Amino acid sequence: MKKLIFCISVALLLGACNYDETVDLCAVEVQLVYPENSVEPYEGVRVELKDANASIFVELTDSRGVARFSVPPGIYEASSTTQLTDPSGDTWWQYNFNGVRSMNIVSPDNTNQIQIDLKMSKKRIVH
Repeated sequence: MKKLIFCISVALLLGACNYDETVDLCAVEVQLVYPENSVEPYEGVRVELKDANASIFVELTDSRGVARFSVPPGIYEASSTTQLTDPSGDTWWQYNFNGVRSMNIVSPDNTNQIQIDLKMSKKRIVH
């Protein structure tokens, strides 16, 4: 009799644990803003969103410099680093662009638009 009650209890307990877990995702747009008189936004620049658990989400920009993500709600750090080489003229230049923006709150009731102001450094390439 004790075995029967135990088996029924275990069956009820296991049956009660069945649930459907879903995670709501939020649309996020990250706009890269290049320094004045440098370059126009371009396609294919890597943008990262990192959450408090160190999960990293990666997307590439479109031709307007916007990366679009679909991520769970949370607090994120957005960053981007890219490098361009200008071989025109007698002197070649390497341009490095990077930027970071921390403490971005992503939630379903927010517009979730992040702007990263990129900084530029320039290096002469000697052949």
